[in-house]
Amino acid sequence: MSILKTVTTTGFCLALLGAVFSPTAKADAWNRKTVITFSGPVEIPGVHLKGWGVLPAGTYVFKILDSQSDRHIVQIFNKDETQVYATILAIPNYRLRATDKTVITFRERPAGEPEALRAWFYPGRNWGEEFVYPKARAVELAKTGNTPVLFTEIEIPAEVAEPIKTTNHPVVLKLKQAPVMAIKPTGESVELAAAVTPPPALELKPDTPPTQTAAATLAKTASPLPLIGLLGLLAFGGAWGLGLVQKRIK
Repeated sequence: MSILKTVTTTGFCLALLGAVFSPTAKADAWNRKTVITFSGPVEIPGVHLKGWGVLPAGTYVFKILDSQSDRHIVQIFNKDETQVYATILAIPNYRLRATDKTVITFRERPAGEPEALRAWFYPGRNWGEEFVYPKARAVELAKTGNTPVLFTEIEIPAEVAEPIKTTNHPVVLKLKQAPVMAIKPTGESVELAAAVTPPPALELKPDTPPTQTAAATLAKTASPLPLIGLLGLLAFGGAWGLGLVQKRIK
């Protein structure tokens, strides 16, 4: 009888360990979805729907459409995520201290004019997205704000009639290949290092879509713990069988 109790107790403990410690796969916030509310109008760079070069005050959703090691494609949606207003090229920019809240920075503008979007920092990350402007506009912003502004000289349409929804859209492909530099308030073009601080090499890697993240997590967390759960169930079965045998012997 004591043997039966020992087997039953062991089986219960093993099954409990298997249930509690079995690893689970969780998708990371790979697209860094962020809900942002602007209290006033905001000028945005990149390619936007006609009439949306300046966002009115309201709530918007920021997401990463595509992530390469040295540049990202950011999209701005309406609150319900049913409409894409803009698709923007951004370069990773490092900061010394991460915060637990979203940080949006703007470029200085003359009084009465809309603020100009500069960068977006996702909570918990030391690096964020420094947005790239067309060269002509970057020259103006650099002079007004007295700071370097990222720009590209490649010809990319400022407006589109239909929203951009895929990573293989011609505009997105152009943005991925566009050479990026910085313009100083003096009008001098300089390398990116004069305007942004790149993340350390270990942090400078593409984000992983949910399906790939889940697979990677499973592979990384694989362990013998699920086997413990199976052994627990087998132990339960053995204990039940011993019980039947014992009853028959009586």
